[in-house]
Amino acid sequence: MASQIAFVIFDMAGVLYDWDTDVRLEALSRLTGRKASEIDKAVFQSDFEERAEAGDPDNGEAYLGEMSRLLGHEIDRGTWTGILKAMMRPKPQILAIASEVVELVDTILLTNNGMLLKEVFPDCAPEAFDIFGENAYVSAEFGARKPARELYARVCERYDHDPAQTLFIDDSEKNVKGAEDAGMHAHLFTDAGSLRAALKGYGVL
Repeated sequence: MASQIAFVIFDMAGVLYDWDTDVRLEALSRLTGRKASEIDKAVFQSDFEERAEAGDPDNGEAYLGEMSRLLGHEIDRGTWTGILKAMMRPKPQILAIASEVVELVDTILLTNNGMLLKEVFPDCAPEAFDIFGENAYVSAEFGARKPARELYARVCERYDHDPAQTLFIDDSEKNVKGAEDAGMHAHLFTDAGSLRAALKGYGVL
């Protein structure tokens, strides 16, 4: 069966990795002496992360500076990298599927994240970096975050692929809907079996 898909986009958190935000909050609480709920409200329920995911600030040092200000405690790159790594648990089955797909069609990783993760990607997610390499992207590089339609358009434009020949894989219904609104095929990730079946259905595998 000939594939109708020429371009595949994998999400990271929730698809290739489990992403435990409680680990992050607990680590920051121990570091700062503040309650996890206070940190969550000050940092992650503010607009800080969403702005960073859309490219503001546009570099890791500025991200760390603003994070430190919001926490009231200086966070250096090594500390933050260690926290990110601790909260991410790789999913071997899904990473194995991604390894198959990258050999068959243009394939990238696209995660809603700021530029700091881009800068420390090999340390935080070595399993994914081994598969995707320079094709591992954070949304900040495109100046928009999922599910904004312009993000999907910019990604397809960079790779010179028609959205109609693109398959987007994400565990967020909102992000999947955004991809479909942008003209892409999309798969709402739940498990390895359904993902493999979807990829076979599209003729990728």
